[in-house]
Order: sequence, then structure tokens, then C-alpha cells
Amino acid sequence: MLKVCKKVVAAKRQRAVAPLISALMLSSMGAHAGGGYFLPFYGGYTSQMAGTATAVGLDGLAASTNPGKLFAVGNRLDLGTNVAALYRRVERQGGPDPSLDFGTTSDNSIFFVPQGGFAHRLGDNYAFGVALYANGALNTAYPGDTGVPSSNQNPAACGSQPANFLSGCGQVGVDLSQVIVAPTAAWQFAPGNTLGISPLIAYQRFRAYGLQAFEPLSQNPGNVSNRGYDNAFGLGVRVGWYGEVLPSLTLGAAYSTKIYMQRFDRYRGLFAGDGHFDVPANYSVGAAFRATERWLLALDVQRIDFHGVPALGNSLLNSLQNPQGAPLGSKDGSGFNWRNQTNYRFGTEFAVSPSVNIRGGLAYGRVPGDQSISSVSINTLSATPKTTASVGFNWWYTPTHEFQFAYTHHFFGTYAGPSAVVPGATESVVADVDVVWIGWAKRF
Repeated sequence: MLKVCKKVVAAKRQRAVAPLISALMLSSMGAHAGGGYFLPFYGGYTSQMAGTATAVGLDGLAASTNPGKLFAVGNRLDLGTNVAALYRRVERQGGPDPSLDFGTTSDNSIFFVPQGGFAHRLGDNYAFGVALYANGALNTAYPGDTGVPSSNQNPAACGSQPANFLSGCGQVGVDLSQVIVAPTAAWQFAPGNTLGISPLIAYQRFRAYGLQAFEPLSQNPGNVSNRGYDNAFGLGVRVGWYGEVLPSLTLGAAYSTKIYMQRFDRYRGLFAGDGHFDVPANYSVGAAFRATERWLLALDVQRIDFHGVPALGNSLLNSLQNPQGAPLGSKDGSGFNWRNQTNYRFGTEFAVSPSVNIRGGLAYGRVPGDQSISSVSINTLSATPKTTASVGFNWWYTPTHEFQFAYTHHFFGTYAGPSAVVPGATESVVADVDVVWIGWAKRF
């Protein structure tokens, strides 16, 4: 009887982490170093400067960061893709039951994230354009199990199968991809000063599998795991200002509302908020200083409102401590336990010649979760880096055609702490992420 009680307690703790796992795909590469949710950068120029973008980065994807920049971009088309190489391994050790201690490495390691943007001036003071970019397009798929029959925590769904890393059965993983279309209009209301606005039209696709152990704590246990793909659409808006305040100094500011998404109906028992997974509001300010005719320095500060999205901001322990009042999938159900976060980015540009520029950048952001029992189990599956470094160049190989290249490395460090899945055990993640941007642009 004592053994059965221990299993019941362990199962409840395991199920408390369920809604958070589903969020990991939106940004496995991290968000501006530690941002947890967004891609680190959009477009070639900001890829080369570790995401520094609010007052610099005048390419066709300007609307993805600050629509106020669009008029200064001129007339151009940018197309390209991020190629991400990811290694992710999770491990558990030191638990009271050695059969539950093991590690597994994600099968999925190479991803392509295409992006594109267009900008065109209308007369002397207006511009329009559109940016198409993606968050995610990544996924995890962790194979392996304990090898011990009947070690899973939901025999009604799994029978006598061995437990996977999250005590369900079969391969465990999630796949969340997001695409945003941002049509943009900009108005130069004074010389060198422009306001821009971008409606944000978003599409998400999601599936989760191997999370059967979390079903008994959900308000909708039939809509937690292994339900195939589900789709959702959403709307938001981004506004921005870009100003050339001095011949050598440019400032920028941008604000994006929350993108309100339709719920994932097939996973309404998994996401806190009855299946809703909105994109959090965020805002940034930036400055670019031209130290010499050939050398530019830029700085960004960004803030992300994770607490405005229950699936991201709710505590991991909510459903564990109050399974009746805050079941999984409810408004107060368990979430990622992510704090609102400030990210800092620095970039530099040097003109080697009229046709070649080299750029580099460094970004830092505190990891949005902590290393307590409230965060670690889920964030081992959605680890984000504290520091990101980028370097790259652009080359105008003809007067109107440009080639872009950037290389980025994410520095994760060690992320480990107490397990909410197996009390007494320690869980950790080892991650290695490298990203290459290859792009092309044309001026009109």
C-alpha cells in the first residue's frame, strides 16, 4: 500500500508539469538570449548583431521588430532562412527509485526557419510593406524509456508499457510552429522621424505526445496528449517610432500588444487558460550611434510580459498543490513559471568598403524561470540561453543585389535543479545551439 501511495503522489507531481511542456516549441533557440519565447532575430542585419534591432537594421524585415523603420529602409526585398543545429539532452538522477533515473537525447536536430520582407516608399512621406517571419518551426522528440514494465503513471492509457522520461509511454515530445504576417504602413511626420503600425496576423500549429501521465490531473483528460495536430489563428498589433535625432544618433521605440490566439481545442486540457496560448506583449527601446563614417554602435533594451499569458506565467506548482481548485488546463492551472524579463543587446557595424559591411553582436537575458522545483522539470525541456553572440557580413555583389550571412552561438551554461516529476531526484539539461542565416536582398 505504501508503494502505491508513493506512486500516486509521484504521478500527481508529474502531471503538474504538463501544460508547460507544450510551450517549449515556440522558441527552443531562445529569445534574444534568455527570452524563452521568441526567435533571437528576424532578418539578415539583426541576425548579424545578435538581435539588436530597434534603432538599427534597415532591411525588408524591419516590421518584425520596429515598423517605424520602414520608411528609412527604402525600396527592397529580403528573403532568407535560419538553419539551426540543435543538440538537447535531458537527464534525471539521484531519485529514490533508480529505475526512473535515465537520460535521453532529442532525435530532431536540424531545422529551417524561412523569413521574408518587402518595403516600398509611396511619395515623400509614406511607405508600406509586409514581413513574413516564424517563431519556432522546431520540435523535440525524446525516445527511450526506463525499460521497466508497468513503470508508467497512467496504466489506463499505457497498459504495462515502460515509462518515458515524463512517466507517460512511447516517445515524448511536442511540435509547435508559429508564422506571423505583418503588413505595415509608415508615415514620416517630420524630417527623419517616422511612425509605423503593423497588424500582426498569426498562425500556430501544435501537437503533443507521450504526456499520458498528466491526464488524470486535467480538467479535460481526453485533451492532453496524443491528439494529433491542432491549429489556431490570432491577431495583435505592433507600433513603433524611428528618429534620426542627430546626424550621428538614431533612436527607436516599439511596442507589441499581446497576440490573442484561438484556443487549441484538442489540447484544452493541457494549456493553462483552457487551451489558449497567446503571444505575450513586449516592448523595446534602442539607440544607434555612428562613431565614425564607417563605424556604428547600437544598443537595445527589451521587456517581455510573460505573466500576461497563463500558460507561461502561472507557477508550475499550481495544479500540484491544488488539483481540485486549479486543475491542469484551467485558468489557474500549472504554467512555465516564467517571470517578466528584460533583455539587453549590443551590436556593432563596420563598413569595410562601399559594398561590404561586417557586423557583430552580443545579447544577455536572465533565464525566465528559476532553478527551483517550481521551474526546473519543465524548463529542462525548454531551456533558453543566458548569452548569445553573433557575427556576419553583407556583400552587395551588384549595385542592387546583396548576399547576407550570419553565424550565432547560444551559451546555455548548466541548468539543473530538483525534479517535480520524481521527488528527490535532480534533473538537468545539456543544450548546444548554433544558427546560420543565409539571405538575399534586392534594392529597387
